[in-house]
Amino acid sequence: MEETFFASKPAFLLQPTKPISSPNVKFNSSTLSLPSLLPQQQLQQQSSSSSHSFPLDSLLQHLHVSSPVKPYLPSLHVMPSHNQCSLSSHFGKEDSSSITVLGGDDRLLDFLPNNCKFIFNSILECPVSSLQSFLNSVKVELREEVDLISLLKALDFSGNTDKAILMIEWIVLNSDSDKLENQMIELMVKILGRKSQHSVTSTFFDVIHFEDFTMNIQAWTIILHAYSRSGKYDKAITLFDFIKNRGLSPTLVTYNVMLDVYGKKGRSWDKILSLLDEMRISGLEFDEFTCSTVISACGREGLLEEAKSFFLKLKLRGYVPGTVTYNALLQVFGKAGAYNEALSVLKEMEENNCPPDLVTYNELIAAYVRAGFHEEGAALIGTMTDKGILPNAVTYTTVIDALGKAGREEKALSMFAHMKESGCVPNVCTYNSILGMLGKKSRIEEMMGIICDMKSCGCSPNRVTWNTILAMCGNKGMHKYVNRVFHEMKKSGFEPNRDTFNTLISAYGRCGSEIDAGKMHDEMVKAGFSPCITTYNALLNTLARRGDWKAAELLLQGMSDKGFKPNETTYSLMLHCYSKGGNVRGIEKIAKEIYDGHIFPSWMLSRTLILANFKCRSLSGMERAFQEFIKNGYKPDLVLLNSMLSIFSRNMMCKQAHQILRHIRESGLEPDLITYNSLMDMYARTGECWKAQEVFNVLLKDGGKPDLVSYNTVIKGFCRQGLMKEALGTLTEMTQRDIRPCIVTYNTLIAGFSGRGFFHEVDELIDYMFENKCRPNELTYNTVVDGYCKSRRYREALDFVARINERDDSYGDQALQRLASRVRKNMSS
Repeated sequence: MEETFFASKPAFLLQPTKPISSPNVKFNSSTLSLPSLLPQQQLQQQSSSSSHSFPLDSLLQHLHVSSPVKPYLPSLHVMPSHNQCSLSSHFGKEDSSSITVLGGDDRLLDFLPNNCKFIFNSILECPVSSLQSFLNSVKVELREEVDLISLLKALDFSGNTDKAILMIEWIVLNSDSDKLENQMIELMVKILGRKSQHSVTSTFFDVIHFEDFTMNIQAWTIILHAYSRSGKYDKAITLFDFIKNRGLSPTLVTYNVMLDVYGKKGRSWDKILSLLDEMRISGLEFDEFTCSTVISACGREGLLEEAKSFFLKLKLRGYVPGTVTYNALLQVFGKAGAYNEALSVLKEMEENNCPPDLVTYNELIAAYVRAGFHEEGAALIGTMTDKGILPNAVTYTTVIDALGKAGREEKALSMFAHMKESGCVPNVCTYNSILGMLGKKSRIEEMMGIICDMKSCGCSPNRVTWNTILAMCGNKGMHKYVNRVFHEMKKSGFEPNRDTFNTLISAYGRCGSEIDAGKMHDEMVKAGFSPCITTYNALLNTLARRGDWKAAELLLQGMSDKGFKPNETTYSLMLHCYSKGGNVRGIEKIAKEIYDGHIFPSWMLSRTLILANFKCRSLSGMERAFQEFIKNGYKPDLVLLNSMLSIFSRNMMCKQAHQILRHIRESGLEPDLITYNSLMDMYARTGECWKAQEVFNVLLKDGGKPDLVSYNTVIKGFCRQGLMKEALGTLTEMTQRDIRPCIVTYNTLIAGFSGRGFFHEVDELIDYMFENKCRPNELTYNTVVDGYCKSRRYREALDFVARINERDDSYGDQALQRLASRVRKNMSS
C-alpha cells in the first residue's frame, strides 16, 4: 500500500515504469522555441567583476533624515536592565538627599553669592542651543570671579540639569585639571550619575586624571558604573584597584558594578568568584542584583553548569531567590534554547510562590523560539495577556527576530503589524530586527518604508541601526558599499564602538576581503576596544567562508590561550569551516565532544551539526545528529527537514524519506519547492519516473512554480528509463514556461539519446546547443563517445571525435586526445 505523502493529497498513482516503445523519436529544433536569457542568467554571463547594484543612496538619505544630531559629548541614557535591577536605583537610594527640586521658592537659592546671580539668571534665559556660546562670552568672569560650585548647585537644585551638564562639559574643556577642586569633581559626578550620563562621565575622566582627586566611595562607584556602561572595562578595573589601594571600602553597590564589569568583559569567571569571596569576607550580603549579575555573566559565556552550580549553592546557603534571580537563570537557558530547563525554572517559581512577571515570560518566549518552537513562543503572548501581563516591545521583538532569522519574513512582518494594532509601540530594537531581516533579502524599498515608520513614531536610528546596514553590505562584490556606509555612519555622529568593529570584520569577511577584515581588527585594538568572543567569531566566519579549517584551528587555539571560552557560535562556525573544507574528521571531533557532554547541544549548534554532515554527505553522521536533535526535544525547521529528505533521496532511502515527510506534515510546516524537488529526485533515481512526474503535477496543482532543477529532474527520470518522447515533451513544456535549459538539461538528454542509440538526434541536439549559446563540455562529449562504444560502434566514435573541431574550435588537442584514448580503451577491453 502506497503512502500518502502530503496531508489532503491523493496517493501517488502507480504507473508502469517499464520503457514504452517510442518509435521515430525525433529531436525537432524548429518546434522548440527557447526563451530569452533571464536577468539572472545575463548577469552570470557578464564579467564576474560586476558588482551588485541597489538604491543605497536613497536608504542612506532616509537614515540621515531620521538620525538625531549628536552633541559633542553624547548622552547615553540608562536602558532598563534586563534583570529589572538597575544600578541607578542603588545610586538613588544612597544619594537621595542631594536631589532637590525647586518649587518656585527663591529662598532655596540663598546660598548663591551675589556675583553668581546675574550669570545664573542669564543661563536660565539662554536657550540650550546657545549656551556654549554664552559661556564662552563670559569666560573670564567664570574662571576668575564666579563660584562655579555654587553655580552648578543652583542649576541642579532649580531643575535645570541639562544646562548643568552643558556647564560641566564647558568647565572640563576650559579648565586646567589641577585647578579643579575635589568638591567640584564630586558634585559633577553626582549630577552626571543621577542623569545616567555615562558616556559624558567616562569621557570626563579621559580628559582629567582621577589619581589627583579624593572623593567618597559613592562618587567613585558612579564613575565605575559609567565606565561599565560605556564599555571601558579595563579602565573600570584599573580604577577599582586604585580605589582599594586608597584604603576605601567598596560598598555592595561597588562590588555589584564590578561584577557587572567582569561579566560584560568576558573570560573573567575566576575574577567574579574572587570578588564574591571578597564580599563574603567583608560581611556583605548578596542581593538580587549580585545574584542576577553573576548568573547573567554565565549566560554571556555559555557557562550553563556554572550558572546551575552557583544557583544551587545560593539556595543551600539559605538564600531565597526572587523573581529577578529566577529571570536571570531563565535568560541563561533561553540563550541556549534549553526550553525544558526553562520550564523547570518556571515550575520552581510557581512552587515557591514567586510570581512570574513580564521579564519571566519574555525569557520563556526566548527559550521557546531559540529551540525552534516559534508558534509556541508566539502563543505565549496570548497566555501572558490572559494572566493580566501585557506584552511589551521586547516580547514582540523576540518573536519577530526569531521568525526573521528562520527565514519566515512574511510571518515576522505580520507579527509586527499585530504588535502595532494591539497598541504596543515598537522600539528601536524592533525596527533594527526588521531592518536586519529585510536587509538579508536586499528588500531595500521596504527597508526605507520601515525607516520612515521609525521617524513617524519618533524613534531615531541608533548605532545598532547603522551596524545593521553595514551587515547588509557584507556580500561578495559589495566591498565599496561597506566603506560608504561606514563613512556615512561617522558623518551622522555615530563613532564606531566594539560592536561596529565586529560588524565590519564580519562584513568584510563575507565580502571576501580578508585583508580588510584583519585591518579592522587592528583598528579596533588601536581604538582601545578589547577583542571579545564576538570578534573572534567574526574572524572565524571569514575563515569558514573559504573552508580554511587549519587557520581556524590556530585561531581557536589562540582564542583559548587568551582565556576565551568558545560558545555555540564558535563551534557552529568551526563546523561550517570543516564542512566547507570537506574535513569530516573535524566534524566528528566536535560531534564527539557534544555527545560526550563536554559541549552543550544548543538548538543552533545541534542544527549546524546536522547541516555540516549534510554538506559533507556523511549519511551516518547526519542520522546520528538528527536523532540527538529530536531526543533533546528540539523542533526542526523546514531547512533541516529538507536537508534530511535530500540526503535520503540521494541514497534512495525511501522509507526514511517518507518518515521525514510525515515529520514535515506533523510539524505543521508547508512543503516548499526544495521538498518537491528532493522527492522527484528520489523517484528519478529509483527508476519510478511516473511518480516523479506525479510529484511535479502536485507541485503545479498547489500553485507552486517549478524551477530549472524541477524540470531537469523529471527529464532525468524519463531519460533513465529510455522514455525520450516524454523527456522531450517535458523539455517543450519547460521552454514554454520561459525556463531556459542549461548544460545539465542537454547532457541528460544526450545521455538518454546516446544510450538508446539515437546518434542522429544527438548530433542535432549538439548543433542546437551551439545555436543557443550553450557550449558542450567534456562530459557532453564523453557521454556521446561512451554511447557509441556501448553499441560497439568504435569507428563511428572515432569519426565523431574527429569532427568535433569542425563546430567547436575551442576544444583543445589534449581534450581530443583524451576522447580518442577513451575509445581505444573501450575497444581493447
